[in-house]
Amino acid sequence: MKITATIIAKNEEKNLPACLESLDFADEIVVVDSGSTDRTGDICRSHPKVRYEIREWDGFGRQKNAAADLALNDWVFNIDADERVSPELRASILAADVNRFDGFRVARENYFGGRRIRHCGWYPDYNLRFYNRQRCRFGERLVHEAVEYSGPVGTLVGNLVHYTYQGISDYLTRMDRYSTLAAQEVVKAGKRPGIAAVTVRPLFTFVKMFLFKKGFLEGYHGFLLSVLYGVYTFAKYAKAREIRAGETHGR
Repeated sequence: MKITATIIAKNEEKNLPACLESLDFADEIVVVDSGSTDRTGDICRSHPKVRYEIREWDGFGRQKNAAADLALNDWVFNIDADERVSPELRASILAADVNRFDGFRVARENYFGGRRIRHCGWYPDYNLRFYNRQRCRFGERLVHEAVEYSGPVGTLVGNLVHYTYQGISDYLTRMDRYSTLAAQEVVKAGKRPGIAAVTVRPLFTFVKMFLFKKGFLEGYHGFLLSVLYGVYTFAKYAKAREIRAGETHGR
């Protein structure tokens, strides 16, 4: 079995070296760059296994599918630049029974500001990342994309280490972009969020993470993340209502 690792990137000079180092098991690494202005390109071009392509941004799902389409091998391991393959996961990937499954889920070990988060729904946070591109494909959503499959799926041992957010400012910066894309998906799906979406849903998000997902066991960080995700939920639906209102006024 030969494996292609795929990464979509933009201005990831700080994260890429460690990510690429953790992919030493891959036969090739495809990096699709959506317009970096830092040393991302230089890092990729100097790596012996990397095939580096520049592609205009077209949404997370489509960008990841474009990377898989460039692969020379059918078995693909998709990874973000801020993620690392642990030694245990590496061994599990190489020992995977690819004849029995179309893809494999991996557990993500998520960090916020350098602290590992075990609750709030952040662990094990399973994602299907190792898959046969002939039978699986990312859904072409603008954000929160996931691999779609119809056949049997296995689960690998070991964690994919994810340095999610550096801190509050990093979260808020990215939240503005992600909530806008998520709002566009809400509108695209034909949904019309009402007042409850911007009042009840954010509160429910907080309660779910802090109480049901045991975020309180993380202390202050659990409270902080629950609040931040509640704010994200509010922003997503408020922006969706704003988009809807703009469409109505534009008629």
